[in-house]
Amino acid sequence: MIVAVIGLGTFGGKTAVRLFEKGVEVIAIDKDQKLVEKLKDRVTHAVSLDVTDESSLRSVNIADVDVAVIAIGDHIEMSIMAVAMLRKLGVGRVIARATTLLHEHILKEIGASEIIKVEEEMGEIIASKIVAPHVLQRYNFASGYSLVEIKLGKKYEGLTLVESKIRQNYSLNIVATQKRIPYITEEGKAAYRIKINDCPMPMDMIEANDVLVLVGSEKNFNRLFDDMDES
Repeated sequence: MIVAVIGLGTFGGKTAVRLFEKGVEVIAIDKDQKLVEKLKDRVTHAVSLDVTDESSLRSVNIADVDVAVIAIGDHIEMSIMAVAMLRKLGVGRVIARATTLLHEHILKEIGASEIIKVEEEMGEIIASKIVAPHVLQRYNFASGYSLVEIKLGKKYEGLTLVESKIRQNYSLNIVATQKRIPYITEEGKAAYRIKINDCPMPMDMIEANDVLVLVGSEKNFNRLFDDMDES
């Protein structure tokens, strides 16, 4: 997969680096040469160019990318022009950041495939961390449904997955587990490695530091969170 990330501020830069770390071929683009220099060794290719200039975009074969992420937030006009230019050049999937409701509406009208509302989503994440501090990550994949990484803690320590009755009591499915496995390094120091089990079995044991990946409705997650707070 080839992804172009346009706008290398905090959000765009982080997106580009994380995609590259996940094995994606990343073209990172910004007009600011300093931002490009900062990321050049952390992505596949970093280039300084004006995304509103058609010939400049053609020079990096932008039409060949599978996805383009418009991460520009401060310059709404440039963001809009970038989306329009990418659609003109035949990029099939354009994901754009919107900072206002009007910005979002315009981006949709000119052909953005998906809209990212960073500020709104960050507010949701912060609220979730306050209400449910045991939640490590939360991904909303459909209206009213989430995939959640959670530490169940001591309440469930020593129980098997079937004994935890997560599915029976809360109608939440356990789709993966993550364990910290202690080992000794070559230097004789204690360390941990992460072991992911993407096919957990009913008799697998839960340890206090395990991370479980659950999927289900917000309503059922809230019931679980309430019970955990009371314990």
